[in-house]
Amino acid sequence: MKFTKTKKSAVANLESLHRVFTVPEKKSSKLFEIEEHLSTNLHGFLKKHIVATDDPLTEIEQDFQNTAIPLDPMFVSDHAEFVLNKVLAQSVHTASPRFIGHMTSAIPYFMLPLSKIMMALNQNLVKAETSKVFTPLERQVVAMLHNLTYANSEDFYKKYIHSPDHALGLFCSGGTIANVSALWVARNKFFSKIDPSLDIANSGLAYCLNKSNLNRLVILVSELGHYSMLKAADLLGIGRANLVKIPTGQNYKVDITKLKDAIAKLKTDGAGILAIVGIAGTTETGHVDPLLDLSNIAEKENIHFHIDAAWGGPTIFSKKYGHLLAGMNRADSITFDPHKQLYVPMGNGIVIFKNPDDIHAVKFHTQYVIREGSKDLGKFTMEGSRPGNALLVHAALNIIGQKGYELLIDMGIEKAKNFADLIRKNPDFELISEPELNILTYRYFPEKIRKNTQLKDSQLNEILNRLNVQLQKQQRERGKSFVSRTVLNPHKYNRQPISVLRVVLANPLTDMSILREILDEQQEIGCGLINSFF
Repeated sequence: MKFTKTKKSAVANLESLHRVFTVPEKKSSKLFEIEEHLSTNLHGFLKKHIVATDDPLTEIEQDFQNTAIPLDPMFVSDHAEFVLNKVLAQSVHTASPRFIGHMTSAIPYFMLPLSKIMMALNQNLVKAETSKVFTPLERQVVAMLHNLTYANSEDFYKKYIHSPDHALGLFCSGGTIANVSALWVARNKFFSKIDPSLDIANSGLAYCLNKSNLNRLVILVSELGHYSMLKAADLLGIGRANLVKIPTGQNYKVDITKLKDAIAKLKTDGAGILAIVGIAGTTETGHVDPLLDLSNIAEKENIHFHIDAAWGGPTIFSKKYGHLLAGMNRADSITFDPHKQLYVPMGNGIVIFKNPDDIHAVKFHTQYVIREGSKDLGKFTMEGSRPGNALLVHAALNIIGQKGYELLIDMGIEKAKNFADLIRKNPDFELISEPELNILTYRYFPEKIRKNTQLKDSQLNEILNRLNVQLQKQQRERGKSFVSRTVLNPHKYNRQPISVLRVVLANPLTDMSILREILDEQQEIGCGLINSFF
């Protein structure tokens, strides 16, 4: 594709500009070759073209220093060389079965052509005028997840699925916006329950607190709650200091007794409790809070109960492990992250509400779009313009189906249990958190150090922390495999901060032979590091 007969020109003429938007370059273009290879053999193409290097980020940044926008146009095929050699080659191969450190996995092959269709249609979900069919499609997807969780009657869904004045939930760009949206609704509902005349959207937080005789507003969540809760506390005006983190027990689940104690003290101190947040799959260890107990407390205290099920929500598909989410159907709102264990591309989050009327708390109107009585989804969403990502989730739910997701969930959990057994049997490693879902943590704790009786506990902990940090860095730099790391405060070690290796086993292409090789590589790196520590 070019603008004129010459390779570059000072000014693009109208005819050539028209071609940019209507006529693609001939199929021999490198860009089309990349697209075709990605579509036909995604894993193979990425494996071939992503070059594993130990280049630091500062070195890669040198390719992205020029801040001047080119004056003259260029051939698409020329720019494709940049994409292939500078972007694709240096990307992270998140689809690799050896990439087991973060909540990113391989995506099904059918997502590539669907994504292209979605982009080509370029629908804007803020209003029905720019998303005529995508609006009911999105509502259907939200209703499917709502039905999976709450299982209301057929008449209920007939009434609410396409109601212009209600919403069973919202699509957004990820779990963070989903969590913020849920707590936004909860905040606005909170004051209207105290006094229907209190409208925080118009009057502001300070006014409503004063009229309610409250000195502050708080959110209660486990100490392992996702960082998006801090962002929500900030954005909603209650302040990060008012995100009250409740300690966890030895099983990495929120301590119910300490939660009850916190509620009693906060009420005595004149604080309003905006929400209790339960976690279905903590980011660091993959554990599920006692959701049934939390729902009982929330109901008794008349507190909004939100569940962050961004990671573990799809466990509900499993007959074998679905019981881990007992009580989820009693939540007032729930966050799902389709771009995690529903296996769709990045940029997909959903929050669902038990009560379709709850969305009225944040409803918004303008004269030129999202009008009163319209079916425009922008009336309820924090984000304005949004792409038609529901097309991808709709496809995944239909093509993979309940049985397919059940298989994926069961495989991941059982793989984690098998890997935990492998770690236990190796005398140079220590399992830190038992897997409940498909995430586990462990650390390199070689026998040479374990048997060193001259080391004090504080010295031992410092050495092990430095050793595991260096081990993780070296394995990442080698480029063959990737696990992440975090810091936990286990009861077993009197809540001392310890650096641990963290593994996420959601990729169906990861098998036990790969996990053995990853552990062997860590053992080899660890052996090489020990000498430098003594």
